[in-house]
Amino acid sequence: MTSTNRATSVLGIEHPIVQGPFGGGLSTVELAATVSTLGGLGSYGAHVLEPDRIESVTREIRERTAKPFAINLWISDHDPGGVDLTQHEYDEAYRVFEPWYRELEVDKPDRPAHYHPDSAAQIDALLEARPPAFSFVFGIPTPAVLAECRRREIVTIGTATSIAEAQALDSAGVDLIVATGAEAGGHRPSFLHVAEEALTGTFALTQLISPRVEAPVIAAGGIVDARGVRAAQMLGAAAAQLGTAFLACRESGAHERHRAELFSANAQSTVLTRAFSGRLARGLSNRWTDGYASLAGKSLPAFPVTSWFTSQLRPAALEAGRTDLISLWSGQIAPNLEHRNATQLMTALLNG
Repeated sequence: MTSTNRATSVLGIEHPIVQGPFGGGLSTVELAATVSTLGGLGSYGAHVLEPDRIESVTREIRERTAKPFAINLWISDHDPGGVDLTQHEYDEAYRVFEPWYRELEVDKPDRPAHYHPDSAAQIDALLEARPPAFSFVFGIPTPAVLAECRRREIVTIGTATSIAEAQALDSAGVDLIVATGAEAGGHRPSFLHVAEEALTGTFALTQLISPRVEAPVIAAGGIVDARGVRAAQMLGAAAAQLGTAFLACRESGAHERHRAELFSANAQSTVLTRAFSGRLARGLSNRWTDGYASLAGKSLPAFPVTSWFTSQLRPAALEAGRTDLISLWSGQIAPNLEHRNATQLMTALLNG
């Protein structure tokens, strides 16, 4: 693979490998620091963290590595109807999940003060923490924020699911653009389109975006090995972002049962679903996704209300070993996973 190019130069890294950021507790300081130390760009998905925790996580990664890394946030922290629920609206939302709460013997939670940290406060905390790179999904930061990133020498990495989104990011002056295809695991971060209408595959999207923007492109989705990285570069990407491959490593925050599922025959079946968060995401199909398939986009509460209700169930489901009732984010490439250790994975990527 080509090791030195515009992406590696802008990011200050040795190799064109980016570790995908994972939200919801799946990112770890150890994984981000390991990937960065080995010459790639480690990432930490911080969208569920309160502002003070963003500052401490950034400090902790810095203490583990002297190399560049990225902190990732969601620009849009709610969808219409996803904030300020009345008690009646909260009770109605709970009814959607009540059967699962009863099955797992979890009491109905009290209505929270908020369902997701405020994105503006998170960005302020990130600017104060000053990580080497700020990657983001579900939108574009304000011109003032992007200008402040430039002033503080924070590299910006935006995410696109279409030509239009990539061009919007490029016009805003974002430093690098991730072209994330429909194969990718986790959330579909569309912001100019309904997510279900932005499902172009990674290699087609890379070829569509790269000649139409000035910023270097990072291909994401369906890449698990050195062969995939080389293919992405052949099609116009300056670097490749791997999500599922790093999620499967012991250094990630994924539960051991989640990682086991990624290496099982179940990995052959993924589904796009809104059932866990209210936003479209790809993961392994299970009883939960099957049960809510008919509700997606209809009776499910908006993001982040759905995400909050499901997060309250996750600890009980994991304790009971119920992988049929938790999100198991995964890309379509999971059946080709080989490595369970981040160092081994990076070595294979660099030597393959």
